[in-house]
Amino acid sequence: MDLKFTDEQRMLRETSRDLCAASCGVDVVRKMENDPLGVPEPLWQNMKDMGLLGILLPQDLGGMGLNMLDCAVIYEEFGRALVPGPHFSTAVISVLALRRAADAAQQKEFLPAIGSGALIMAPAWLEPDGGYGAEGVQLTASPVKGGFRLQGVKRHVFCAKAAQKLLVLARTGKGAEDIDLFVVDTASPGVKLEQQKSMASDTQYRVTFDGVEVPAARRLGAEHSGWKHWSGAMHEAIILLAAYAAGGAERALEITVQYSKDRHQFGKPIGAFQALAHYMADASPVVEGAKVLVYEAAWAQSTGRDIARLAPMAKLFACKAFRDVTHMAQQVHGGIGFTLDYDIQLYYRRAKQLQLNWWDSRYLEGLIAADVLDRGLPRTIPDPFSP
Repeated sequence: MDLKFTDEQRMLRETSRDLCAASCGVDVVRKMENDPLGVPEPLWQNMKDMGLLGILLPQDLGGMGLNMLDCAVIYEEFGRALVPGPHFSTAVISVLALRRAADAAQQKEFLPAIGSGALIMAPAWLEPDGGYGAEGVQLTASPVKGGFRLQGVKRHVFCAKAAQKLLVLARTGKGAEDIDLFVVDTASPGVKLEQQKSMASDTQYRVTFDGVEVPAARRLGAEHSGWKHWSGAMHEAIILLAAYAAGGAERALEITVQYSKDRHQFGKPIGAFQALAHYMADASPVVEGAKVLVYEAAWAQSTGRDIARLAPMAKLFACKAFRDVTHMAQQVHGGIGFTLDYDIQLYYRRAKQLQLNWWDSRYLEGLIAADVLDRGLPRTIPDPFSP
């Protein structure tokens, strides 16, 4: 792996950092907490204008045609600024799933609209007490004349109220992976949205599907292929979440170092005390290690290499680094770090939330273990909790 960034990647980093500085200060992050839509309009408009909603789209569909390492550079900056909004839901995971599952006509219908900002799409896949594996998908899609009828509940659907379309995983058979992907209008009769509260105060919804009719043309891919496409898209997408976590951990450490210089006790900065200095010293290689692992996973995906182990490793390690660094940061700040007046609590709460979202540590450990144990054996991307 070549760790030297290209001029284009350095430009992407600088441009993304400038965007965040101009349009996503801490005031924006605070304003978006528990917001019903969860879309910071000035930031979202600037993302549209800069083409950042099309980072994973090919140029012939109106996108930027970036590779995963390019995108990881951008997402690291997003993590430093705690960028809120539906960018990951619509411009990353939905795009990756559509590129895998949708036919040419469906891609032409949805992807350019996502890239231009005309369409926000939100994935609806997790269910109450269902877990992260294929067996957790229990919302049913029953065949009816001309299409399907959806019945069930999804939760942790990010920015669902701002989305015009939902990307829904639904069970169409009795087999563990008999699952299909459907595109559903949020305005469809029978769709009910209920906002959920979370540790990160981000915008999540519980979505109830009560006899929702979906045309057959809104099913993506071949019958029972939904989980395969979703799992493949997730393996790619979590690399960018890992980049977000690494960026957040880096910025949290910077905030803490500066606080340790500014805060004085017993006549000197608290960072001069060995115990606190060692906390921050220990955190520094953890942050750098997380970044390198993210870059390796992104580079591997960009060059067509296997990421079945690398992608889960990157999210597992980077999210743990984010969580551990922000925990240390709270210790250095003392009790005052938990108060809303200080920014470090924003990073602390989002670190834990990100560790739980989009495959948690236990599920990631299962994926890694399955790859380690099956190395050398023919396999597809494994589901560690399948029977």
